[in-house]
Amino acid sequence: MTLNVEKEYGLDLGLDYENIARQVIEQALESEGCPYEAEVNLLLTSDEGIHEINLEYRGIDAPTDVLSFPQIEYEAPADFSWAESHETDCFHPETGELLLGDIIVSLDKVVEQAEKYRHGRKREFAFLIAHSMLHLLGYDHMTEEEAADMEARQSSVLACLNINR
Repeated sequence: MTLNVEKEYGLDLGLDYENIARQVIEQALESEGCPYEAEVNLLLTSDEGIHEINLEYRGIDAPTDVLSFPQIEYEAPADFSWAESHETDCFHPETGELLLGDIIVSLDKVVEQAEKYRHGRKREFAFLIAHSMLHLLGYDHMTEEEAADMEARQSSVLACLNINR
C-alpha cells in the first residue's frame, strides 16, 4: 500500500500520523475485502485549510473534521467491479495499485473533538481516517440505516486495532 502524506499545518499532536493512518487504512481494506494493493493521499491541515476546501468543493462555508474525495464510483459499497471495468482510470500505471482517493483531516478538529468526546487524540485521528476510508470505499451515511452501518464498520476497524475510547 502506498500512503502519500502531506502535512501543511505545523500543529504537533505528538502522534505518528503516517503509522496510525497506515494501520487504519490497511485494516479497513482488509475488513472490506479489497482484493488490491491501494494508494491513498492524506492531507493534514488546519480548520482554516479545510474550511477553504469545504467551501470550494462542497459549497459549505464552514470547517469540518474530515473530507473524502473518492476516485472510484461504486455500484454498491466496496464493489470493485466498476474499477475493474475502468482499469486505466482506477489503477496507478506504474505500481498497479488501486487509486482510492484523498483524505483531508483538520488537526484542529482532532484536538477539539477528542476533548469533546473525552477520548484520546490518537483515537479521534484514527476514527476520522476509518470514517473517511469507508467513504473512499463507497459507503455513506445519508440515512439512519447507512449511518448505523458505517458506525458499526468504523467501530470494527478500530476494535481490530485495539484503538478504543
